[in-house]
Amino acid sequence: MPAHLPPRPSARSAVPPFRVMEILADVERLRAAGRDVVSLCAGEPSGGAPGPVAQAAARVHARNEGLGYTPALGIEQLRRAVAGHYARWYGLDVRPEDVAITTGASGALVLTFLAAFDAGDRVAVCRPGYPAYRNTLAALGAEVVELDCGAATRFQPTPGMLDAEVAAHGPLQGLVVAGPANPTGTVLEPAELAALARWCAEHGTRLISDEIYHGIVHTAPEGGAARDGEPYRGTSAWELDRDAVVISSFSKYWGMTGWRLGWALLPRDLAAAVDALAGNLSLCPPAAAQQAAVEAFTADAYAEADRAVEQFARSRNLLLDALPALRWGEVAPADGAFYLYADLGEQLERHGSSLAWCRRLLEAEAVAVVPGLDFDAARGHRAVRLSFAAGPDRVAEAVTRILRFQARP
Repeated sequence: MPAHLPPRPSARSAVPPFRVMEILADVERLRAAGRDVVSLCAGEPSGGAPGPVAQAAARVHARNEGLGYTPALGIEQLRRAVAGHYARWYGLDVRPEDVAITTGASGALVLTFLAAFDAGDRVAVCRPGYPAYRNTLAALGAEVVELDCGAATRFQPTPGMLDAEVAAHGPLQGLVVAGPANPTGTVLEPAELAALARWCAEHGTRLISDEIYHGIVHTAPEGGAARDGEPYRGTSAWELDRDAVVISSFSKYWGMTGWRLGWALLPRDLAAAVDALAGNLSLCPPAAAQQAAVEAFTADAYAEADRAVEQFARSRNLLLDALPALRWGEVAPADGAFYLYADLGEQLERHGSSLAWCRRLLEAEAVAVVPGLDFDAARGHRAVRLSFAAGPDRVAEAVTRILRFQARP
């Protein structure tokens, strides 16, 4: 009889775990044991959905109607509301049929990567950067090209980096950018994004712009002007190139993380492919969340979300003011989103790595912080990411505890 190897997981599934989720499990363990844990690890606004959205959700569930399957790319009312959002914030004429409603921004990324790239295609991402870009692309069979983006370029890619990569290793089929970015908080300046869009157009490279943190901008970049009385929210890739894919979500600015609702703006050549893929992979986004999310685009919901952004700014200031006492090393700009990404500096001499520092801080002072290894396999052992989405009071408490931890002999 021939010997058969037992079944095994696929090679494509061998992606690193997201350490944020592992640390969240440790947080729950300590809380179950009665510890008061201050969690600065998850990018999750503490305020939750705006009132109009939550109230609409209650009405939807009370009626218990319209909660069956929806069209694969979302209900017409919500697609129309998202299109109107782009007119309000960016002055863009977006058609409802350009909008694909998805199961979170994560769902938008998977659908976009599947529709835009074949196995073996070379797709560039930033390092440090959000690990799901790299890991999802790898699981789908793409060749991930990591661009080493440091302080000299404000942790963002440049056309020069892309030129060097193409000269050394060949064409790129895709480029993923984010601004504001996770973990660095760097806001892409309009001129920087325009230069990247031009480079992609000239080289036949698909630009994918993750704009999930738009609306959470603390320091407007050079060339980032307010429009029609609105504060600067970010520059959208669709202001520059309609062949780009724009990814966004209700999770960050509107605080709706668990509602699992995002969207993509799709160029016309990808629309049919994404529609077919969505119908097969997820059938449709959550129906109740879609109906309620229409209310996210009301004046009251925008105003409530903007008040939450003001609280993020207060928390950010608390951390920036504490930096001299913390005596860490290089710190990313933190101009947008709700993250501080910092080199631990002299703390590395005592603890050896950011992972060890995070583990000891959690056990000693019940403060949860993420090591930079998730975001940068090359230098993340030196860095940590703090999320200040939890609010000023919890951030202030976390700073007190971190200083106490670092003062220990």
